[in-house]
Amino acid sequence: MAGESLHDVYRTMLWVQVALGAVAGNWALAAHQWERVRGRALWIVTFVTYLVVTANVVMASVLLARYDWEFPELHMLYEFSGIAAIGIVYSYANQMKARRYLIYGGGGLFLMGLALRSLFMS
Repeated sequence: MAGESLHDVYRTMLWVQVALGAVAGNWALAAHQWERVRGRALWIVTFVTYLVVTANVVMASVLLARYDWEFPELHMLYEFSGIAAIGIVYSYANQMKARRYLIYGGGGLFLMGLALRSLFMS
């Protein structure tokens, strides 16, 4: 796959990350308030969001290392911050079970914000 094609896929996947982060984040915040929206589907959407974030980091790294793609300053910081955020959310979720949905909700919205920042920086 040529660098241009990979970059197009990467930018598309950033929009997917925005959408999934918004859905997962708002859903988790709603689940904190209303038990009826809790369930397995929420965790599946959250997991898929985390997979998309990881895929975006890998694609950005390949673009940088293999194709010498020029990203704006701090772009890669935002990408790797997503991985760090996933780790932080996961590690605190077990310690704060009463606020687990709030943590996942905030994390999803944070990941959405990182993707938006990455999109509009370039």
